[in-house]
Amino acid sequence: MPAYWLARAKVNDPVEYKRYTDLVPDILDRFGGKVLARGGHHEHLDGGGFYHRHIVVEFPTFDDAVACYRSQEYQDARKFRLNGVGNNELVIVEGGDATPR
Repeated sequence: MPAYWLARAKVNDPVEYKRYTDLVPDILDRFGGKVLARGGHHEHLDGGGFYHRHIVVEFPTFDDAVACYRSQEYQDARKFRLNGVGNNELVIVEGGDATPR
């Protein structure tokens, strides 16, 4: 069953943040990640609208999504968006409908 990275970001330093975004596509590829949405037009319908960049990445499995995040390559790239460069939120969600009927 596929799983998804659902990420939201507020970029404070675009030049430094780009060092992160330049590395990530190759890392995602190594774990079977497929970018479904990255940035682009959006509209806040509920909530505060703090984040202005939204990312959805599909992985073959939940374990692949977790392994990608925990990989040394991703952790090294992630450092470029810390320390005030950006504010980020990332959650991994397994695909499908787990709601009992």
